[in-house]
Amino acid sequence: MDPNNLDLTSSPVSLTEQLVDIYSESHHEQDIADQLEVALRDIPNVTVTRHGNTLVAQTSLGHDERVILAGHIDTVPPADNVPGRRGPDPESDPPGQDTIFGLGSVDMKSGAACYTHAFASLANDPHLASDLTLVLYEGEEVATKYNGLNHLAHNHPELLEGDLALLGEPSGSMIEAGCQGTIRVKVTAHGQRAHSARAWLGDNALHKLGPVLVRISEYHPREVELDGLTYREGLNAVMADAGVATNTIPDEAWMFVNYRFAPGLSVDEALEHVWEVLEVGTPEDPAEGFSLEIDDTADAAHPGLHQPAAAALVEATGGRVRAKFGWTDVARFTQLGIPAVNFGPGDPALCHTPNERCPIHQIETVSGALISFLTR
Repeated sequence: MDPNNLDLTSSPVSLTEQLVDIYSESHHEQDIADQLEVALRDIPNVTVTRHGNTLVAQTSLGHDERVILAGHIDTVPPADNVPGRRGPDPESDPPGQDTIFGLGSVDMKSGAACYTHAFASLANDPHLASDLTLVLYEGEEVATKYNGLNHLAHNHPELLEGDLALLGEPSGSMIEAGCQGTIRVKVTAHGQRAHSARAWLGDNALHKLGPVLVRISEYHPREVELDGLTYREGLNAVMADAGVATNTIPDEAWMFVNYRFAPGLSVDEALEHVWEVLEVGTPEDPAEGFSLEIDDTADAAHPGLHQPAAAALVEATGGRVRAKFGWTDVARFTQLGIPAVNFGPGDPALCHTPNERCPIHQIETVSGALISFLTR
């Protein structure tokens, strides 16, 4: 595709189709970043900077308020869903809704298209009510160390200054406020290997892990209400492994445990709760026969709906709001003191699936509400 043919203002639907057809698996975002950069630099009176394959475009119209529109441009690996296509969806309700199918159509090229279209269409519109910062970033679908928004937050925080941040993650064309934090720990039980015919000579590490699994399966997660929204926590074993042969007592067994915690708990408080539930000590002082490792942590984000700018967005979208259960990059904005919400088209349950698809009406709904809010 010729970069000059990437049309940011024609419609968010056609822009979604164009973006879906640009391959941009994580670590391979250069092509889509190149094309978007050329198109953004064609907008008058806009400053565009690039850091790696992350783009930041800004207006400087002197408004008292600045709204950040952010979306990632990478996808997970293809699953026989490239290139994209448009057509009726037999699984929609009602059946036959006009739909874009393809990799990234939900997560999150439709959201990025809505935000980029709004920025390009309104950058020089006299009805624009606030200055805008558009952030299109790389590396969201992989480890934090590759996340372009994380790099900006640490190396160029001045580019992320604003009064409200919107993240185009799929939310079913309604606002998903805040996000839950996440902790992943590795629990390893250690024993003594032996032949299963002489099991008394060994120490079965897998059996040691059993009581810990029982405690997790019997755990009752909290439901926490904030800003009128209910966040449902979860503590689950998500991966496990043990054994070397079918006739051998395993000398090691391990599992990963994932805790999704509601806003209001810090990472340290959430970790303390995990250790209390598992009853295997702490990484510094593990129970006998165990070792513990903190594999990953991420802070939760408060809803922030009491902020005036966020309240105005809620009004513009007809008051359709729910809690965000998964972790998203809204937490990075919260850490910078900026209220942030998720607002994008597409069903989040379809993220990363071979049948990823986004209804046209949700793209149009998000785009219309976004432009209504930004020109309020």
